[in-house]
Amino acid sequence: MTIITHSTITCPECGFEKKEEMPTDTCQFFYECESCKTVLKPKQGDCCVYCSYGTVQCPSMQAGDDCNC
Repeated sequence: MTIITHSTITCPECGFEKKEEMPTDTCQFFYECESCKTVLKPKQGDCCVYCSYGTVQCPSMQAGDDCNC
């Protein structure tokens, strides 16, 4: 199985989108929007900001693992 390591995060506050490289060895709990400076946190039930606001889930979830956080 191929793990995708890039995801586009969309800020729910201002709609700004940015393609980012996801960490493969940990989850990212916080992400600051480059445009409006809102600090994004995972939605309840999600392990990281990529699972909540990205176009691709984090590598752990893609692999079918429970989150490696």
